[in-house]
Amino acid sequence: MYRLSGTGSDLCSVMGNCPPDHRTPGDWLLLGRKTAQALAEKGDSEAMYALYYLTNNFDWIEKSAEAGFPIAQYDLARLYDQGKGFFFTPWKRSERVEELAKKSAEGGCIKGIMLYQNLLEGKKDIEIYWTKKAVALGSAEAVYAYGSGLAHVPKDYGYPLDLVKGYGFIYMLLELDGGGGLKEYAEDILPDIASQMTAKQIEEAKAFAKEWKATHPPLSFFPPKLGF
Repeated sequence: MYRLSGTGSDLCSVMGNCPPDHRTPGDWLLLGRKTAQALAEKGDSEAMYALYYLTNNFDWIEKSAEAGFPIAQYDLARLYDQGKGFFFTPWKRSERVEELAKKSAEGGCIKGIMLYQNLLEGKKDIEIYWTKKAVALGSAEAVYAYGSGLAHVPKDYGYPLDLVKGYGFIYMLLELDGGGGLKEYAEDILPDIASQMTAKQIEEAKAFAKEWKATHPPLSFFPPKLGF
């Protein structure tokens, strides 16, 4: 409903031949607000999140984050980081941003994991821990970061050297054909990784990739549902 409320004029509106039950973007907006409001009043945290975008009422995204909706926690952390909301001292703002990012990451939100990682400056062990979590959830970006890190290509980012797994993770990215540039990156660095490996290791890496795909979620870029 939110996306329908933001569309431009339908062709039938321009042509003047819409069916009797046709809804305009304004109709979808009102219906979306009504539907989400009813669910939010029953404690539905996702409905609270939707209401923020349907009404532009900042209270709703704060309520959704407080109710534990991971995507709302990520969005609210970003909004606070950009200066939204009031905090008596600057460090309270940064503390709240990190707290929300951590909660979002713990809730399995890929964007939350990435944001939390960015806030973990100098804490490499914890950052690697969250990269592995994102990899397990199917984040294509995390797979690239983890695979290239394990292979130490283009350089050592603090990951233990594992050419077989590194090659295997990057090899999986060759199947991505929906944009994002990761397939091209994979094609670029795979020869560099392979140059350090034996033929047997490369076959082991491909077998690892095949097993991983069979036991984990498919790779995704995880675009946002409503927000940014």
